[in-house]
Amino acid sequence: MTDHTVRSYDIELEALGRKIAEMGGIAEKMLSDAMDSLATHDSNLARSTVASDLRLDILQREIEEQAIMTIARRQPFAADLREIVAAIRISGDLERVGDLAKNIAKRALKLGAETRMQRAIVGLKSMHETAAMLLKDALDAYAMRDAERARQVWTNDVELDALEDSVFRDLLTFMMEDPRNISFCAHLLFVSKNIERIGDHSTNIAETVVYLVTGEVLPMDRPKGPSPASDLPQISK
Repeated sequence: MTDHTVRSYDIELEALGRKIAEMGGIAEKMLSDAMDSLATHDSNLARSTVASDLRLDILQREIEEQAIMTIARRQPFAADLREIVAAIRISGDLERVGDLAKNIAKRALKLGAETRMQRAIVGLKSMHETAAMLLKDALDAYAMRDAERARQVWTNDVELDALEDSVFRDLLTFMMEDPRNISFCAHLLFVSKNIERIGDHSTNIAETVVYLVTGEVLPMDRPKGPSPASDLPQISK
């Protein structure tokens, strides 16, 4: 970040960065707690995760308002403008990560004490570990203004897509094995999609970091894994 003659300008930009860091910490914890509540059917932890989303929403609103005021007062250009635009973009992605983690926690509450198939959750745990690492690396890339690390996040999202495909097939198999598994596995399919979307928002953050540091806009078509239903048997008309 460039030092400015007007110290208050630097303070405004630093405040945006601190709020992004706080949002990142909350989003990471929400994702971890949501998955823990699902795996251990801890309803109290699930409710706490849902409640945490409010703070994330408030921070996003504060960042947007502060960014708009800074643009109006300072009329920034070049790197300074990218710094402010990046804060707005990243706050939006982190707010969505919080929403998706909240959705997972709500699924945990809906499942309650329903009979669990622990083997059905194994794949989701792998997805969670990958998504959590993508999110952490994207946030670290922002904190360090590391464009190369951000590009790696952008590329590595394909691993999460592949895991989602594997989880989809496993859950489909469990449902076919025993109709009593259908309700439980259907909820897990939604969880799987939520985790995959968290990976997408992490790559959005990575794209923003590359733009912030270099001014470069990455291609719109990032590497993608196969769609979970891409090679299922087609129903003839």
